[in-house]
Amino acid sequence: MEASHGPHTTTGRRPGQDTGAACAAGTSGARWPGLPGRGGSTAEQAPDLVTVPVRRGLEAVDILRRGEDPAVGPVLHDGPCDTVGFLVPPGTAAAWDVPGSACTGTDGRGLRLPSEPPAVGAGWLLPPGATDGPVTDPARLRQALDEAARTIEAADSHS
Repeated sequence: MEASHGPHTTTGRRPGQDTGAACAAGTSGARWPGLPGRGGSTAEQAPDLVTVPVRRGLEAVDILRRGEDPAVGPVLHDGPCDTVGFLVPPGTAAAWDVPGSACTGTDGRGLRLPSEPPAVGAGWLLPPGATDGPVTDPARLRQALDEAARTIEAADSHS
């Protein structure tokens, strides 16, 4: 399992499995107002970004939205990279280890929250302000991604 693509990106993927981390790392911008900072502070800090292959990401969005307590933050669809990106709280990248995904830590850099997506060719699947919260809870995202992987595997084994 690969552990790092730099000081702020961790992946839980097998070698040779592209998760779009290179595409996600190419976004640029500044801090995001209104998001809690590390340690419970109210500092303006950009969220981290979890990227997954589009099929698994779309399935995870459905899982998160149909739960008893829907909780999904803004979600990007990056067409050229064929990935879906979930905004998660700052600091998530430090402990992210979900196979088949990458988490890019921004440390307040690397992303901004404009009305337009932060990457050329990307689009908001769930735009900021039209979601259940400012970010997706990492524990719930982990569960949804695991369930999505099992669902896809089951579907593929029957086709």
